[in-house]
Amino acid sequence: MKSQIALIPAYEPTEMLARFAGRLKEAGFEIVIIDDGSGEDYRPFFEAAENVATVLTHQENKGKGRALKTGLNYIKENFPEDSIIVTVDSDGQHSVEDAIRVSKAAARNPQYLLLGSRSFRGNVPARSRFGNTVTRFVYRLSTGMHVGDTQTGLRAFSSTMIPFMLGVKGERYEYEMNVLLECSRQEIVIKEIEIETIYYDNNSASHFDTLKDSFRVYREILKFAASSFTGFLVDYGMYSLLAVLTGGLGTAVSIPLSNVLARVTSAGVNYTINKRYVFKNKERGMKTAVQYFALAAVILFGNTLLLSFLVNGMGVNKFAAKLFTEVTFFTLSWLAQRFIIFKKNVPRAPGEKPKRPAHKTEVSL
Repeated sequence: MKSQIALIPAYEPTEMLARFAGRLKEAGFEIVIIDDGSGEDYRPFFEAAENVATVLTHQENKGKGRALKTGLNYIKENFPEDSIIVTVDSDGQHSVEDAIRVSKAAARNPQYLLLGSRSFRGNVPARSRFGNTVTRFVYRLSTGMHVGDTQTGLRAFSSTMIPFMLGVKGERYEYEMNVLLECSRQEIVIKEIEIETIYYDNNSASHFDTLKDSFRVYREILKFAASSFTGFLVDYGMYSLLAVLTGGLGTAVSIPLSNVLARVTSAGVNYTINKRYVFKNKERGMKTAVQYFALAAVILFGNTLLLSFLVNGMGVNKFAAKLFTEVTFFTLSWLAQRFIIFKKNVPRAPGEKPKRPAHKTEVSL
């Protein structure tokens, strides 16, 4: 039987930590706990856990991502290469039985990343329900893949994946979202197993900072927004300048001419940023460039037609009309780029037929 290792990052835990570690030990897990700079007031809780676990200590708080990486480095140096690692939160949200289930599933499917996925039914804190809904939506937009519980800390994988896990960027809560994003990019299969949804005291033990940590989690989708905004500034700036310079030609000529020249310039800027930095597409430039500029031509035609209609046909202010038109075609452009031009293949195991991952995919145990 493969070694089972429970990796527990902990920051300011309760007395529950030692009891939970003991139950995991009884279930056959080796335990590695990371004290992520909790301080002297919490030292007794870690000392109690040392009876059943290896405890590694950060002298100052470095974040959940760094704590997980510290544990993974330790496991890489001290456990067999074919071990199964289960990451478990320290705040009592995961049951020992569910940890066993995902561990067994990972042992049978070492090429997958297994997620213990909560159903969010019943008495779930509003902040947790809302947060998972938003991150699930963000992940779907960013990758085209559906994962039911992007925020789960109960994850299982073979130790052969440690180099990949250590290479994922992120030091704090954003690390776990980045793992899912990198799995999509590197075509690592993600499977979900439904687990019990547990919250103690309305999840008051959570150290998630709504503003700072949310920004870190959503940073990837914000890259796209920043890229699009940059393209918009180039487009709108050139359009405004050209509309003034060519105003003497009359709106029937000035508006479409200014719009076409502005769109051609901004399209080149936007394509370069999206391919290299947002979608990180690795296909040959010629293929995606042809697709992108074909899309740009279609959008330019529709964009110019709508803009001219608003200004010349309805008498809308030419600057306000430009803003409305850009918002409309921004949405259409993003959808086409995400799901057609820079589309990522849905990851699958060798020999597995292409399919969309189900909301909850049961894995053979």
